[in-house]
Order: sequence, then C-alpha cells, then structure tokens
Amino acid sequence: MSPSDPETSQSARVRVALLSITAGSTILGLKYVAYRISGSTALLSDAYESIVNVVAAVFALGAVVFAGRPADRDHPYGHGKIEHFSAAFEGGLIALAAVLIVYEALHALINGPDLKPDFGAGLALNLAAGGLNGLLGLYLLHKGRRQRSRALEADGHHILSDFYTTLGIGAGLGLVMLTGLKWLDPLIALGVGLLLAWTGFKLVRESSAALLDQEDPATLERLLGVMNQVRTPDILAIHELRTLRSGRYTHVDIHIVLPEIYPIRLGHDLAEKFGRDALEAAGIEGELHTHVDPCAQLFCPRCPVADCPIRREPGGATQALTLEEAVSPGQA
Repeated sequence: MSPSDPETSQSARVRVALLSITAGSTILGLKYVAYRISGSTALLSDAYESIVNVVAAVFALGAVVFAGRPADRDHPYGHGKIEHFSAAFEGGLIALAAVLIVYEALHALINGPDLKPDFGAGLALNLAAGGLNGLLGLYLLHKGRRQRSRALEADGHHILSDFYTTLGIGAGLGLVMLTGLKWLDPLIALGVGLLLAWTGFKLVRESSAALLDQEDPATLERLLGVMNQVRTPDILAIHELRTLRSGRYTHVDIHIVLPEIYPIRLGHDLAEKFGRDALEAAGIEGELHTHVDPCAQLFCPRCPVADCPIRREPGGATQALTLEEAVSPGQA
C-alpha cells in the first residue's frame, strides 16, 4: 500500500478526523439534551463520555496533522510517535471522565436520584444518539486500520466502547422504567464509571508500550512469514530482526547472512531486493534496513554455492527461517 494511495493519504486522514469532531459534537449535544429531559445520572455519565470523545477527536486531528510531516534531520524516523501520545492522552481523558462519573453516581446514591417525568423521552433520544455513535466508531476503526493511524484507531475503539456503554445504560434504564426502582439509575452510572476507568487504563498501557518501542510479536511473525516466501537460497540466515513503529510507518532492521565469497555489489543488490520484497509482501508502509554479514563458513549445510572454494562440508538444503533465530544476536 503506497503512501500515494488516496485511502492512505494525509488529506484522507485529516478528513476522517474532522468528521469525527463534527459528528462527536452533534452526538454530545443530543446526549446532553437527553440528560436535561430525563434528569438521569446514568445519561449524564454518557454525556460526560461524549465530552471526552470530542476533546480526544480534536487532539487526534492535531496528532494526525503533525504525524503527517516528513522525516527531517531532527526526527529521522518521522513524527508518527505523536499518534501514540494522542492515544495515551485519550486514555487519560477517559480516566478523568470515569472519576467524574463515579462522583456523580455516589452523590446520587447518597442523596437520591432526581428522575423527571419525561424520563422515557430522554432515554429514547440518548439511544438514537448512541446508534449514531456506533456507526461513527465502526467508521473510524475501519479508516484507522486502513490508513494505519493509531490516533484514529484509538478514537474508534473508544467511541465503540461508548456505544456499548449506551446500550447497557439503555437496558438498565429500561429496567428502571419497568420496576420503578430509581436507585438503579445511579448504580448503572457507577458501573459505567468503573468500566471507563478500566478502558482508560488499557489505552494508556498499550500506548505506553508503543512509546517505549515494545516489540510487537504479530508484526514479527508476519514479517518472518513473508521473508520465508521472498528470500533466495543464498540468504543463508537472518538475525537481529527488530521493528519500530512510528505512527503508520514501521521501521525494520535486520542482519542477513550471505556467502562470504560474494562481491560487495552482489551482496548489496540481494539485500536491497530482499528488503523491498519483504515490505511489499507484508503490506507494511515503512523502510527496511539490512546489514550483510559473511557466512564465516558456519552455514555450509544451507549454502547453495556448489563450487565454493572455502566450503567445509556439503550442503545446499535450504532451511526455513525461524523466529527464534531471526531475533537472536546471531552467530556470524
């Protein structure tokens, strides 16, 4: 997937972020009206979460714009890490909303809920707003994955969690209408607050892992799979496979082992082609840097060069690359 693809262009990411802000603001307005109509603490908690959605969408827009800047001398790996900051910031906002919701819920439990006569109309309006939220969340999640934007993907996950929360609130408040047990309203809000606290914690944890360059096993497995497909037999082994995610870009470093009798030009061309083919086959947008190591006569059983003058033992049997070997420091 090339950077020039209209589905992955910077302008497309900005348009999606702007749509998220506009739609989120509209949904927030509907939920606030629903709360004013009903007086429900649970619906107030839903409105609080929508405030987080809008603020996070604004921050995501800034992150998307900044991440789109090309790499420069001061930022050789680009500016994509800002998207992970955006996701962590959103996680912090969710945690803050959780604190406010728990406070309001406990206050209502102690002092008694104040549900209004038009409670049912407010609930219906909130459910309609929640339906729009669900569509928005699915759209952002799809576009975030398609465009490899961590900020948009995190925004989509959060909005979808908001949608599921709205459904839960709707079911709980429906029970309030059927039973007349008004104390269920703040109890539902308390549950929403605790759920949001967990969501915010997970988002901060995942974003922190990305900021600390924690290795992604799924990316390594995907790369290794395509490397086994595109390698030529004279790539005897690989080691020190490393990846670094910066926004939508993935930077890969790898050492490849070639027969040491190969001239420099041949080794360079093999390494360059191997890197290009591996990234293209894996569908990864980024770059792959290769370092060529000589075989040091340690891989003779794998070597296809029949007339090698320094061969120690017969060989020619190509072996599949393994993840354990690929990430190891290597032998050569």
